[in-house]
Amino acid sequence: MEDPVPVLDNFATKKKPMYPVGESLRRYLIQYGREFEMPVSYSRLLEWAEAMPLYDAEGNDTLWRTVIYRPEVWRRLNKHLTGIYALLKTEGDTSFVDHLYVDRVDYCTFGNSNPFRIRVVNSYNENQDYYYIKKSDASRIYGLELEHLLSPNRMHYFVADDILVEEHVVGIPGDIFVENWLGDPHLNKIRLAKELVKFNERCFIRLLGDMRAYNFVVDVTPDFEDVQIRIRAMDFDQQSYSGRLKFYLPQFFKDNNALVKFCMEQLNIPTAKQYQKEEQSVIFRRIQLAESRVKRLIACMGEDRISTPEKVEELREGLADYYRNKSFLRCERMGELLQTSLDIIEANVRRYRKQLETTFEDDI
Repeated sequence: MEDPVPVLDNFATKKKPMYPVGESLRRYLIQYGREFEMPVSYSRLLEWAEAMPLYDAEGNDTLWRTVIYRPEVWRRLNKHLTGIYALLKTEGDTSFVDHLYVDRVDYCTFGNSNPFRIRVVNSYNENQDYYYIKKSDASRIYGLELEHLLSPNRMHYFVADDILVEEHVVGIPGDIFVENWLGDPHLNKIRLAKELVKFNERCFIRLLGDMRAYNFVVDVTPDFEDVQIRIRAMDFDQQSYSGRLKFYLPQFFKDNNALVKFCMEQLNIPTAKQYQKEEQSVIFRRIQLAESRVKRLIACMGEDRISTPEKVEELREGLADYYRNKSFLRCERMGELLQTSLDIIEANVRRYRKQLETTFEDDI
């Protein structure tokens, strides 16, 4: 890992512009079953009658507002929102939705997408689940799809004309994990450090930015002998947008200082580099399994403008210097930069394989 000095304290303070879904990306979404006609529009959800602050169990303002609709509006809206939940969970089978109801709709003005959070409750057992309705944004869609294809996590989401529907990502928010869980003696410290290194590498390779602590979750799963840990991104707004190279490395955010210090205490440099190489190899295998889909998605990114020319120029120079590879300097779009990054990973993996084959041949 590089020098972890935090240089990105409050870098992402300005709201990123929302980018429309281009025709090539729209065709991609239709082909792979990501686009559906929705009974609810974003503008319709904005037509609430009242809103009140939502506080957590300790009385702190969550920055979310619980919104209340007029009774005649709510009757239809509740039905449509449970139908969207059925689409996310059972591909549209509504045979079970009679015992589901929407308990609460929350709205957040913090962040770019101004999301609505829908809480769905099972009336038989009071079990709760959530999903989100956000403004449609090409950057976020590319981030979700790349997460689906290049990470160990499957992402369930759908797109309509002006909205993006996302399933809730389950886990402990990173900032809460640092505050309440990082010192837990039951956690396997080496496994946690390994996951942090792999997450850092994965974000950098696929150019997912702004992964400060509150933008990812830690999924802790008890196993029969130990505890399994996985770190998952939950905010994809800054996919391939920033021009700052270090913006794509979570280790450089001040919010993640405690996690960086934790990794440095648990791992030496050779071990950290081993885990980086492991993540590169896994991404290479994932690309092989869905090669045509990955190539088509990145080709769509190459056609779309999801950042400014100035940011593309800044990032391509940073990547060219980091990899010591001038191929980046020929890139004009963020999609081209991402493809070049993946090409380098592929070339490295194939070279390692060739070297190992040569070693085996010599031994034989």
